[in-house]
Amino acid sequence: MKRLLAQIMKFGVVGAIAFVIDYGLLALLTEVFGVNYLASATVSFTVSVTFNYLASMRYVFRHKEGMSRRREFVVFVVLSVVGLGINNACMWAGVELLGIHYLVVKIGATFIVMVWNFITRKVFLDAGEEPEGAARGE
Repeated sequence: MKRLLAQIMKFGVVGAIAFVIDYGLLALLTEVFGVNYLASATVSFTVSVTFNYLASMRYVFRHKEGMSRRREFVVFVVLSVVGLGINNACMWAGVELLGIHYLVVKIGATFIVMVWNFITRKVFLDAGEEPEGAARGE
């Protein structure tokens, strides 16, 4: 349980940085450059996912033995594309159906996608805990 909590905390730090990238780029593209909020959301999400992959697979999740880095990346991308679909569906529904400002909707969408990301990455990409003694080099 202690390792899971530590992993969730690391995931939170990586996620917070990814959120700043995602949210900042979304606002920049939409407010400064006049890009449609859904197009901006797609671009900003993609950039933040790239950062998230690099940081998550280095600091949060353990590489599964026997899974190539190429396959790991493909699985990560597929899970992220589903996350992008969830993100954009939330963005569209919040803005178009509920009339909420896109930057407010983005906060809720991020939380929903964060839960999706952690659960699916834990299931499909994480090798789990190290075997007893592995950390000590036994």
